[in-house]
Amino acid sequence: MDDAVFRSEKAEAARWFRALRDEIVAAFEALERDHDSGPFAEAPAGRFEVSETRRKSDDGSDAGGGLMSVMRGGRVFEKVGVNVSEVYGTLAPRAQAAMAARKGIPGMEGDPRFWASGISLVAHMQNPHVPAVHMNTRMFWTPHAWWFGGGSDLNPCLDYAEDTAHFHDTLRAHLDPYGTDLYPRLKDWADEYFFIPHRGRARGVGGVFLDDHCTGDWKSDFAMIQDMGRAFLPAFVPLVEKRRGMEFGVPEKDAQLVHRGLYAEYNLVYDRGTKFGLETGHDANAVLMSLPPLAKWV
Repeated sequence: MDDAVFRSEKAEAARWFRALRDEIVAAFEALERDHDSGPFAEAPAGRFEVSETRRKSDDGSDAGGGLMSVMRGGRVFEKVGVNVSEVYGTLAPRAQAAMAARKGIPGMEGDPRFWASGISLVAHMQNPHVPAVHMNTRMFWTPHAWWFGGGSDLNPCLDYAEDTAHFHDTLRAHLDPYGTDLYPRLKDWADEYFFIPHRGRARGVGGVFLDDHCTGDWKSDFAMIQDMGRAFLPAFVPLVEKRRGMEFGVPEKDAQLVHRGLYAEYNLVYDRGTKFGLETGHDANAVLMSLPPLAKWV
């Protein structure tokens, strides 16, 4: 699994994640500009604030970084972050142990180098009728293995069955070309992964999730992860357009804030990406971008 063999594939994956980021940022800013009725329509349209993130290795040398793009206080989005990163270096012993414990991943004895790139998105909405959403796709490389991971899940505080159906149907349509068994399997994986054990419930209405995905055919696996990413905008944007102008009051806003507490608990206690980002020294603000701006507990 020599680095030179995968140099072009790694570059291609990093370019794709950046291109998807650019497409999503443009679509979200268009939603802000086009919101002209209902709550928040008179507020200024939100824009993303973009900053570079850098990661340093233990010896202070450059170890990659990325772009953190965050919008706060918009007409449609209360807080949304769309981050891309490309990081590399040597995994510390704790991170190596965590990697070795994962099913199907070879150990890193003797050569703990790694490279990773991906896109990560979390959107918390102004209107409680519009669901919060998460999406990420990523590629990971070590001298011993490579794999893809990621997923997409919907997190409404006020459930609309037709919205859930649209989200899942869109994901299924993008994944069915890779086998009609793929979507059901990844849906079940998401239901398990996004479950909050100490609450005894899921954090939302699910989606798809996979990790450590490597069939041995890089082009096929990469095409699948691209289509998972392409599914996001058609799965989510129509829901925003349908719900962003709906009226709401204090009870709906309270329900939203309480539901955000579930999201915060999950990401701080269980989320694998959060743990890995903090363990490997990535920019803490970028890693914790997913946390909501406001939440409450009862």
